[in-house]
Order: sequence, then structure tokens, then C-alpha cells
Amino acid sequence: MGRLKAIFAIPELRQKIFFTLLLLAIYRIGYSIPMPFVDQRQLYKGVGGGGPLGNVLDFVSMFSGGNLSQTTVFGLGIMPYISASIIFQLLGAVYPPLEKLQKEGESGQKKINEYTRYVTVLICFFQAFMYIQYIMGTSGGSGAGMALPGYNTWLTFPTMVITMTTGTIFLMWIGEQIDAYGIGNGISLIIMCGIIARMPSATASLFFEAGKFNWQTLTLGGTSGEISFEKILTLVVLFIAVVLAIVAITKGQRRIPTQSAKHVRGRRVFGGTRQFLPLKVNQAGVMPIIFASSLLVLPFFVFGAIATNFRWGWAIFIQEIFTRQGWWYTLLFIILIYVFCYFWTAIIFNPKDMANNLKDYGSFIPGYRPGKRTSEYLERVMMRITYVGAAFLAAVAVIPTIITGTLNINYMVASFYGGTGLLIVISVALDLVQKINSHLVMRNYPGLTED
Repeated sequence: MGRLKAIFAIPELRQKIFFTLLLLAIYRIGYSIPMPFVDQRQLYKGVGGGGPLGNVLDFVSMFSGGNLSQTTVFGLGIMPYISASIIFQLLGAVYPPLEKLQKEGESGQKKINEYTRYVTVLICFFQAFMYIQYIMGTSGGSGAGMALPGYNTWLTFPTMVITMTTGTIFLMWIGEQIDAYGIGNGISLIIMCGIIARMPSATASLFFEAGKFNWQTLTLGGTSGEISFEKILTLVVLFIAVVLAIVAITKGQRRIPTQSAKHVRGRRVFGGTRQFLPLKVNQAGVMPIIFASSLLVLPFFVFGAIATNFRWGWAIFIQEIFTRQGWWYTLLFIILIYVFCYFWTAIIFNPKDMANNLKDYGSFIPGYRPGKRTSEYLERVMMRITYVGAAFLAAVAVIPTIITGTLNINYMVASFYGGTGLLIVISVALDLVQKINSHLVMRNYPGLTED
């Protein structure tokens, strides 16, 4: 309790926390503001009340911090900005001028951020156009027919597209303000806030049915389609096991022994101490899952629009794959997680620079020459532990599918208590605690995780 008081005893840290909470509260307000010109009751029946499209939109919204199933101002969430960031990260590896900008430090990063914002606006216009075209289109034609009577005019469509685009840009601004003046990563906190806000309703859906308490949850047995006590107990045990596994892998390290060179000055000998170079098992964090999820959103809407307008069989088949989220979808999800794990690790981990830094500080890895040999060894070790980290992320990502198939539980409920949503929440929470700890330790206060 004393350590929690110490957090608010530091004026700068207290201001950062309150500022972050204020911006997250603004995000939650905008999250619930419905879009104009849309029949929300009809939308809930067609999308928000369940069904394949509703499940896909809920899945998308969980990773974007948006609310597509209810068509709100922040409906697109922060996913367009994440998609734009992915594009520039990929281009930075193959496009020399952009790679040069990345090496220019802070000034180059500012220029890349500016380009990322421009691309975010374009992606927002495209995604909002595709989504609103479906929502506002006439039922039986190329849309769902969810416009209010008399409001489906030529001015309605661009107004809604601009509104949703502005909402995402405002969310992007909130994330940047949290990065600059708050505490934690703004984009990650927005996503985490959206996931946590959905957990109470997901929990309630296990115990309540049609607004009434489901007494079957307190009894043993039941048919495969009922939520019984043993299923609830299984979910609780699985929740605890996944939390412990996520914390262990997130905090896990591969410690490489290093030794500093000895220096003789007069009769005294300096250096020669043994230390460890920690390499995180899950170096990429939660970003590979977010990246993979954002890329898997696009095929559903693109092929859905093609199937609706042209009725091509192959487009309908691909849309059904991304709607059902079956084994084809799961396989593609796992492949993308592996790709982005190695890709993101290659961006943030540079073995050549690390080897040069060890050489400059007079340290070396026993058995390996400083320089190229050390760099090759570090790269080899990182490739191996990244494979383990990617396997863990892939396992966590498919757990909801396994739970849904074996326990016959709604996918959105399973995704909160044994899958990616839980991974994002824990990873962001650990990162937030670490940043708070740095503020406390810097001012000689005991950290939150110290004994």
C-alpha cells in the first residue's frame, strides 16, 4: 500500500497518470457515441446480436480499440494507424531512402511519423468507405440496408466517411499525446482499454441468458451446448494457467555470459568481471499478433465486397474462410505470427551494433572473437529463441479456437479468457508497471515489483 502511495507522492508521475486516465476516458466516451443516419436497433439485430459478421467485427474491434458492431465515431479504432506503421516498417527494409531516414535518428523518425499519418488518412477513407457502403446499402442489393428512413441521401455517405476517419485520426492523436505527456505506450493502452471494457459483458454472457441468470452454470453435467459448472471451472483454471505462462514467457530471458577485459594500472588490476547479456525470449512482444490481425481484416471486407457485387464463387469461398475463422484462417494466422515475429525482431534487435557496443566497452563473450564472430553468434541465438517465442504466441492465438471447438463456448468469450486478448492486456500491463518502476527507482523509491 505504501508503494502505491509513493506513486502519487511524485508530482510528475501523478500528473502523467491522471493525464493518461483522462485521455483514456475521452476515448471511452467517443467509443459509445453512435454514428448518425444509422438505425442502431436494426444494426444490433443484424450485426451486434451475433452471427458470422458480428463475430468477425467483434474480433476486429478487440484488436483495434474500435466498435464496428455498433457503428460509433471511433468505429475503426486505431487499426488504420497500425496498418500504416506496418507498411512503413516493411518499406524500411526494402526501400533505401526510407531506410536512410530510419538511420537519421529522431529527425528521420519524425519524418516517417508524418508520412505514416498521411497513409493512415488514406487507409481510413478506404476502410470507412467499404464499411459504410455495406451498412448503408440497400438490403438485397450490395448492403445491409441499415440506414434510417429518409437519411440515405448523397450527402449522408461522405459525411459518415469523414466522421469515421476523423475519429481514427483523433484516436491517433490521443495515443501520441499519451506517449509524449502520459505514461506507457498510447496505442497499446487504447487497445488494452478496449479489451478490458469488453470483459465484463463477456463474463456476464456465461452466467446470464436473455437477461436471466442461467442456473445451469451452478450444476454439473449438461448437454454440449450448455454452459455447466465444469466448463466454468475449466475456463478459470485455463485463465490462471495462461496468465502464468504469459508472464513467464514475457519475462523470460536467455542470458549470455560476458566478461570484461582486464586492465592493469600500476599494481592494480581493473575489469575481468563476469556479467550477463539478457536476450528476451519474446523479443517482439505482442506486436506480431496485432500486425497479423490487422492484415487479416482486409481480405474479409475486400472479398466480401467482391462477392456481394459480382457473386463470384471464388470470392464467396474466400470470404467464408475469413468469416468462419476455421483451420485455413488459423493456419494463415500462425504463419503471419511467425513472419512478423522474425521481422519485428530483426528491426529492433541489431546483433552487429550490439557486438560493436560490447567491443567498445571492452567486453566479450567467452569463446567468440569480438566483432563479426560475436555478431554471428548473437544472431544465431536470437533466431533460436525467436522461434520459441513465435511458437508461444501462435499457441496463445489458437487457444480460443480450441476452447470454442471443445467446450462449445462463444469465440469472443474464449478469446478474453485464454487467448490473444489476455496476452495483450498482460503484456501492456507489464510494460506499464516497468515504466512506473523506472520513475520510482529514479527518485529512490522502492519499485512495485521489488521484494
